Amino acid sequence: MTDWSAAEWESLCDGCGKCCMIRLEDEETAEVHTTNVACRLFDRTACNCTDYPNRSAKVPDCVTLTSDNVRQLCWMPDTCAYRLIAEGQDLPNWHHLVSGEKESIHDAGFSVRDRSVCETEIGDEDLENFLVTWPGEKRRG
Repeated sequence: MTDWSAAEWESLCDGCGKCCMIRLEDEETAEVHTTNVACRLFDRTACNCTDYPNRSAKVPDCVTLTSDNVRQLCWMPDTCAYRLIAEGQDLPNWHHLVSGEKESIHDAGFSVRDRSVCETEIGDEDLENFLVTWPGEKRRG
């Protein structure tokens, strides 16, 4: 993975949108819980960032995935191609690099397409009311 071009690395993204959902960390246990609350830059139907090139400037806690950090990001979705490849696993049949179809992840139900709310629509104090376990993910906590 470390010798991949930027285009090859970016091609791994399956467009699930799970990494763009806000996560909560339990301060006592350090467990990370996923919500269905999307980053304000996330297009909930297209399942992508509306300002990908500038996302880190606009959302300071947005993490840029690299081959160096993906192994340390325990919150990455279990179905994430970056995580799977880093762990030496195969890509699922619905991944576009396997199926040949960009829509296959959505058709298979493994994306967050149209199943989230925007962070600007709710208050931080309400985040715990939006905890979810997405298809293909292990329940944590």
